[in-house]
Amino acid sequence: MSVDPETLPYRAAVGMMVLNRAGLVFVGRRIDQDLDESWQMPQGGVDAGEDLRAAALRELEEETGIVNVDVLAESPDWLFYDLPREAVGVALKGKYRGQRQKWFAMRFLGEDRDIDLGAHSPAEFDAFRWVEVEELPRLIVPFKRDVYVKVVELFRHLARG
Repeated sequence: MSVDPETLPYRAAVGMMVLNRAGLVFVGRRIDQDLDESWQMPQGGVDAGEDLRAAALRELEEETGIVNVDVLAESPDWLFYDLPREAVGVALKGKYRGQRQKWFAMRFLGEDRDIDLGAHSPAEFDAFRWVEVEELPRLIVPFKRDVYVKVVELFRHLARG
């Protein structure tokens, strides 16, 4: 039995573009993917009543162990993605049609040794790397690509400076 996506809400979430001092962006390789190798920026849900910036910092620490950052910018609008039809009713605990996300650009002030992908259980990522900002849209799963294109447009200038 398939679920009509129109009957489900969007999950409130945050996403984080973490830039190192060289202007490269953190991406992690997802552990729980049935797809080919899937790399993405950290993201996660917002708890009821939680401040969005606080949620972004919490999710970043949970997924990467990163705590030493400066928040540089926030997307002015929510960015939306829909799950593929076959994932509706399954992914995101079956309760959502996709996500509405607020994105934050952050400068990582630490060193790679400060990154701890096992900081929270269960872990989201099993590996990480630093990539050029323009690489992001081709690394992400297709149904999130439009969001990544918009995030790159919003924050690419921060990678350069």
